[in-house]
Amino acid sequence: MIARFHCPFPLAAGAIVDLPPDAAHHATRVLRLGVDDPVELFDGRGGAWSGRIRRTGKSVGVALETFAAEDREPPLRVTIAQALPAADKMDWIIQKCVELGAAEIRPVVARRSVVRLSGERLDRRVGHWQNVAIAACEQCRRNRVPRVAPPVDLPQFLGEVAVHNDIRLLLAPAAGVRLPRLPAPATGVTLLVGPEGGFEDGELAAAASAGFEPVGLGPRVLRTETAALAALSAMMALWGDF
Repeated sequence: MIARFHCPFPLAAGAIVDLPPDAAHHATRVLRLGVDDPVELFDGRGGAWSGRIRRTGKSVGVALETFAAEDREPPLRVTIAQALPAADKMDWIIQKCVELGAAEIRPVVARRSVVRLSGERLDRRVGHWQNVAIAACEQCRRNRVPRVAPPVDLPQFLGEVAVHNDIRLLLAPAAGVRLPRLPAPATGVTLLVGPEGGFEDGELAAAASAGFEPVGLGPRVLRTETAALAALSAMMALWGDF
């Protein structure tokens, strides 16, 4: 399979562009690519460019040749609002949600969230998460990079989404309504997923007031790092492009 790299700047026909430093290192030191090897570049605006490496050394130059407009985006736009889990589980959630077709990931801080971020640590973590999303796009051949937003407290998030037109769903193990029984949404879907231990009662009431409908996936209680992926897979199978 031809190696793919994201370039965070506009690409144009006939140009010779330098790969970003991390991508250049991966191309030459990890993949052992050299002059005349084919690669594919995308800038996140849709479509991808086929090209060939023309220069290696201190930088890696790629000559752009042909453009393919294919986006590989699902017809259903899904935003995953994930309450922050412990340790590095968020990396896994972001990576797999991007592969499955999520359009955006919104980290949310709930009362039972263990991870608390601020200042430079927050900025570094958000940048890291966005890079996880970019790497997932390189692997799964998506040409539009989903945004990973900075974390916000749950009340702020609920206030923001209350004015949106998305269908709002809240994963709840005890919900009487199962996801497959819902009608196909006419708009996008925002899916809210709780942390380890779930949301507190007051948070569930606030989510209901913001228009979130509790839905379940089955008789088993899933871990937070499994729940969003299972629900997203089901939605893409029911209403997306699986």
